[in-house]
Amino acid sequence: MLTHDNSTERALGNEPEALAPLTRAEAAHLVRLSLEAAATHALPARYDGAGALILQPPGGRFEAGLTNLARIVAGQRPHHWPRLVGEHFDRLAHAVRHGPPPLPADPQRELLQRLAVKDSLDPRLLDAAPEFVPGLVSVPATSTNGTITMYFAPETDLGLSWSTAESYGLRNLRALTDTVTYAEHNGIQVAMITGSDFAASRALVLDTVLRESLQVENPQYGVLAAMPARNLLLIHVITDLSVIPALGLMLNLAGRSHATDPGPLTPWVHLVTPTGWHLATRPDTDPGPGLSPHFINLIHRLDQAS
Repeated sequence: MLTHDNSTERALGNEPEALAPLTRAEAAHLVRLSLEAAATHALPARYDGAGALILQPPGGRFEAGLTNLARIVAGQRPHHWPRLVGEHFDRLAHAVRHGPPPLPADPQRELLQRLAVKDSLDPRLLDAAPEFVPGLVSVPATSTNGTITMYFAPETDLGLSWSTAESYGLRNLRALTDTVTYAEHNGIQVAMITGSDFAASRALVLDTVLRESLQVENPQYGVLAAMPARNLLLIHVITDLSVIPALGLMLNLAGRSHATDPGPLTPWVHLVTPTGWHLATRPDTDPGPGLSPHFINLIHRLDQAS
């Protein structure tokens, strides 16, 4: 079982831009506000220089990552920062003093399947968690007053097999309601699914999102989809060769969100067809052309159909 506040995570390594996208001056200001907020809650703390406060309350020591908090305040006016930092440390202090939320009383109704970044997790937790797309795993979780708890051993924690916990999580994930807005450029339209910290995880039930939120049933050529950050799912329904500029728009939107939004997941755009989820572009490690073989094959199909 792994519990964390939505705006807190383990610190990254010694990276010069640990609190990006803030400038150095803004990062220093955030650290000062955070140290003051920790002191207000009687939580002795020091900044480790790499994106985290080291908290040493009586009887313990742990890291409180500031990287997601940096992304939250970056989009706000400076006079709002003290309130946002204060709210963050209110939740953190509550978690320190009262411990993690209780186990769900009714897992069948409370579990929600959630996407998590594979590289951010202890490898020992990943024995059962299936990889949904490269770099992202799917895990049963609960949400309690802004605190997410992920259950990597549901049999031990909840008395449920992995498959049962996953089935509950997916069913409840399907029941969530999306907020849908659209990004448009030169006639190209990309749906932006938001509305909760599980918005990106709605990719796990993409058929439901297409049918209920976008009113699209079984698109002939599939869709482009991206999960750049926990609160955003991007979708473009493919109809013709306009998918080429649509891919460019989605890469821009996904890259910007992944770089600046809280809870970054993956900057990659995927081509989703009946055969599965495929990268639309080649990974950085591949020396070949920029488009993936699956996307090139799609272009040939669309060209022949036009």
